[in-house]
Amino acid sequence: MPITLPVTIKTLKISSGPKITVFYPKVLNIANQQLQKIINTTIVYETQKLINEQVGNMPTTVEEMLGYYEIKNNQRKVLSLTLSNYTYHYHAAHGMTYLQSLTFDLEKEKQCQLRDLFKPGVDYVKKLSEIIKKQMKQRDIPLLNEFSTIKPNQDFYIADKTLVIYFQLYEITPYVFGFPMFPISVYDIQDIIDEDGPLGRMAVNN
Repeated sequence: MPITLPVTIKTLKISSGPKITVFYPKVLNIANQQLQKIINTTIVYETQKLINEQVGNMPTTVEEMLGYYEIKNNQRKVLSLTLSNYTYHYHAAHGMTYLQSLTFDLEKEKQCQLRDLFKPGVDYVKKLSEIIKKQMKQRDIPLLNEFSTIKPNQDFYIADKTLVIYFQLYEITPYVFGFPMFPISVYDIQDIIDEDGPLGRMAVNN
């Protein structure tokens, strides 16, 4: 596999007074300028969407808002990142955090949904759900309700040779548990991943 350089990341900031600060990434130096524009537009849109969700979810005043991002993967023409937004409203019992992830296949020049990581027609939902159920049992994770299956478009990101499936606060566990994250090695799902896709590229040992 030829060496591919990571994407250049610049940090930008939205600030509204001392208590509202949101950091988000901007990608630079991608050969395909149209793709670069699409990625940056998507990041800005999702960052603003998180802000709108936080502001619109409560009738009370926003006391504090902090937004961050993390680059989870920036190699082998796969860019995967998370955007987080923590907001505390006036008189709320506690703050609320939302997490949004974005994964881009720079080789195929598109944003990836979960289904795009697997061979066409395979039941990836069933396979991933079984692995997650096993992890829930092993890790003794406290559930709000019995877990049956992930959604076909379940939240995820890629971190090196790992697919991380995650859930929002309150989605399957109590608030105090935080974000339930389930790391799955690419080698545990090698039979169903698209070899020409992002996970296929991660699985190559060189």
